[in-house]
Amino acid sequence: MSETTLNAGKASAAAINTLENRLPAPLGVMIDRTRPVTFTFEGQRWVGLQGDSIASALTAGGRYLLSRSFKYHRPRGILTLAGQDANTLVQLADEPNVLADMQTISDGLTVSGQNYNGALDQDRDMKLGAFSRFMPVGFYYRAFYKPQGMWKRWEPLIRRKAGLGVMNLHATAEYYDKAYLFTDVMVVGAGPAGLQAALSAAEAGADVLLVEQLALLGGALTWARFATDRAPAEQLLHQLCQRVSQHPNIRVLASATCNGWFQDNYLPVIQGKRMYKVRARACVMATGAYDQPVIFRNNDLPGVMLTSAAQRLMRHYAVRPGRRAVVLTGNDDGWLAALELHEQGVEVAAVVDLRAQAADAQLAASVAGLGIRQFMGATVYEALHDASLHRVIGAEIRSITGKGQVAAQGERIHCDLLCMSAGYMPAWQLPCQAGGKLNYDDDTATFTIGKLPAGVVTAGSINGWQVLTDVLSDGRRAAFNALRQLGLAAAEPPKSEGAPTGNYPWPIFPHPKGKEFVDFDEDLQIKDIINATRHGYRDIQLVKRFSTVGMGPSQGRHSALPTARLVAQATNRSVSETGVTTARPPFSGETLAHLAGRSFDPYRITPLHQYHLALGAVLMPAGNWLRPGYYTVEGLSKAETVQQEALNVRSNVGLIDVSTLGAIELRGPDAAELMNRMYTFAFLKQPVGRTRYAVMTNEQGVVIDDGVACRLAENHFYVTATTGGVARVYQEMLKWNTQWRLDVDIANVTAGWAAINLAGPQARAVLQALCSDIDLAAEDFPYLGYRQGHVADIPARVLRVGFVGELGYEIHVPARYGAALWEILMAAGQALGIRPFGVEAQRLLRLEKGHVIIGQDTDGMSHPAEVGLGWAVNRSKPGFVGRRAIDILEAQPPVRRLVAFTLPAGSPQPLEGQLVLKSGQICGNVTSCEYSATLKAIIGLAYAAPEHAEAGATVTIRVENGAEVLATVVALPFYDKDNRRQEM
Repeated sequence: MSETTLNAGKASAAAINTLENRLPAPLGVMIDRTRPVTFTFEGQRWVGLQGDSIASALTAGGRYLLSRSFKYHRPRGILTLAGQDANTLVQLADEPNVLADMQTISDGLTVSGQNYNGALDQDRDMKLGAFSRFMPVGFYYRAFYKPQGMWKRWEPLIRRKAGLGVMNLHATAEYYDKAYLFTDVMVVGAGPAGLQAALSAAEAGADVLLVEQLALLGGALTWARFATDRAPAEQLLHQLCQRVSQHPNIRVLASATCNGWFQDNYLPVIQGKRMYKVRARACVMATGAYDQPVIFRNNDLPGVMLTSAAQRLMRHYAVRPGRRAVVLTGNDDGWLAALELHEQGVEVAAVVDLRAQAADAQLAASVAGLGIRQFMGATVYEALHDASLHRVIGAEIRSITGKGQVAAQGERIHCDLLCMSAGYMPAWQLPCQAGGKLNYDDDTATFTIGKLPAGVVTAGSINGWQVLTDVLSDGRRAAFNALRQLGLAAAEPPKSEGAPTGNYPWPIFPHPKGKEFVDFDEDLQIKDIINATRHGYRDIQLVKRFSTVGMGPSQGRHSALPTARLVAQATNRSVSETGVTTARPPFSGETLAHLAGRSFDPYRITPLHQYHLALGAVLMPAGNWLRPGYYTVEGLSKAETVQQEALNVRSNVGLIDVSTLGAIELRGPDAAELMNRMYTFAFLKQPVGRTRYAVMTNEQGVVIDDGVACRLAENHFYVTATTGGVARVYQEMLKWNTQWRLDVDIANVTAGWAAINLAGPQARAVLQALCSDIDLAAEDFPYLGYRQGHVADIPARVLRVGFVGELGYEIHVPARYGAALWEILMAAGQALGIRPFGVEAQRLLRLEKGHVIIGQDTDGMSHPAEVGLGWAVNRSKPGFVGRRAIDILEAQPPVRRLVAFTLPAGSPQPLEGQLVLKSGQICGNVTSCEYSATLKAIIGLAYAAPEHAEAGATVTIRVENGAEVLATVVALPFYDKDNRRQEM
């Protein structure tokens, strides 16, 4: 029954039962025939079986067109059925670009196709293929850059015509997790080599973690035919899986992907909604090999698939891939696939072998005995199609007369399934990420991987072994080498007796009419790769970047080898000289949710943590610390509470726990010299007993931290740093002093001190009664002064600073006294209206005063002048880290400025990160914005064009829903412009 007949006359409410192409048990190891599952595809209800993938369920019901190609909108169907291509990308309700051959169906799942105009079956943009000659490789580089500004006109059209899925911006966020795992040996891939390697390592006493991408173990043993008789392979599969599942030293992670290799066998493994961060002492990579396509005209049609995909459909899902097949092969596995198809009721019209003869003559005779026609030394020159291109309907077979050349005439054979396999390419990504080198022997068309680092070995078909006994032997050898790295004793296994299987050397057959696809993801044809070399891009890396070959979701799994062959031929080099493009993590696409899932930065709490909890604090992360964001008040919202806390500081007195501030001590004859070189201000002549604002830049002149430097003695400095930046500041000091070799001791003493900031007009009154040996009078303890003494008998370092813009004292005491100090200050200020305030109020107060927060109001390009810190740069001292870069940056015309802006109360309030526009173009972004009850206005900081930086100018800010507001630029500070309150 055809797809058209199947769907004809059915009401939209009727469900298509996916039984048309189902095969009987025992086929279908992935499905449960007793549990039907209903889902929708393109608005039509379908009934599949539990365990079906979207692709297998649709194919079982006679649906072969699943998606549309990226550039030409050509119909696409199953190619690999292993998540190794972009042919099956579909759209779910909350997720785009989902691989239909890997996504399991579930009740109520809503699926639709992607990248079409109109309907999936009648895509109006399919006509783009007729204009392919006007869209040669790299045409966009040469067509859209002039006249100036034309890209903005082309961009919306290109995005509509060549897009993928659509993000659901209103989707509900789900919980994603992370976990650490440690193991002696991690085995990637649970095929026969991986299973054998895991067993051999575990039996020698090693703890083994076995990671398999599929839900079941066995790899090719679960779907491939290794010999005419399937029984030995099936028995081996059962034995290996049983032994692995019962071994106490082996932990199995199925449906899990090892997504990269990092230094010292640091291996991220994604399983479901969890990312495991694995650290292995040794790693066995039994990742297998990729079945390779043959390159001929229309090799991308639905119904044209790899032989491995056809076998997976039958063995895993009990789905008949077609009714009448042609098998095109360059190895004996294609003949075995033909036997499998025949046994499952698929009529095999012909086996077409690229080689002059099969390696196993007895196997070829077995196929011939079934009445199946054989074409030796021949190829499919063109896949034939119906008018809609929705399905292959035949194959034109021609004899091979030379390298990539065929006879002038051939024979056409009717079929609805065309299986192809040119050979195998090792899954090279992970070992090459580890530093291995992929080598190709042009004479034998075989691959090897060499130069692997210590602790990394490969096993199985990744090394070219295809015969089952050789694969198992290679698994034992890999385990032995891994155990030797661990120092565990094991008997060395005998070497494999066979030889790695080679590939057919040139399975590429150009057609005068083109459409022989090298890269299915990017719709790249043979001529596109050749034209890239004609433009002068001889290096394979440059060909990739110019043509985008290998940049799609499949990351070159099926395009890398034919591309290397074509580039080699076009540049008169060998494939080994050309090589393939660099493999980088991740191995496969990973969601931002996995990366943003639960963090493992160890969080720290201050000595006052329990007091904050008792006062109803809502905690928030700040670097590695948990800090009170605000203190709840019954009946008040968060915004109201924060405003109240801020107003209390302005009118009475408040205190905040600032123990999270970094603290670094510098002691020694060269302490002042180190300060002078590390920070932008001058510190050689800083008086003892005074504090000074300290800004640090890196070699590029970018602001990376700020704090307060206190000079305790001639050779002793106490320097604060930002909560999240102290580790970097400490590291920078140590790094530079290894070069300068100054006589100074540098110590990070953050954990040794607790600190409380007491701020507000009543701050002096609260502290006065507690200090017996510190004179708090303004003339004796001025703004920016430093005193050392006791607060209620607690030894303390007291800094008179005003980050929040009020009279304030930062009191630093040994950490063990932090809780006692908090209690004493709260009791002393009770009659004066003292109240704790959190980070949210602190940020509002500092914004009113116009103080920047490093990392929030600055970014990776901010230099002092553009964020208003030019006054903090001393121009007369010999130099400091970043001085030369700052001079160069300030000599150039400014690109942006950090400006202060206001909006009337009641205006739409911009959010941090929203865009600042100039004549409709992006020129900056909002970095901070709050409503100030003190000023009764919305205030904020934002990057804007330099010409809008003067007070009185207006800047356009795009807020939510695309609305735009005009904000007025003002001079800083917003509050207490004469600084009288903090200097009182």
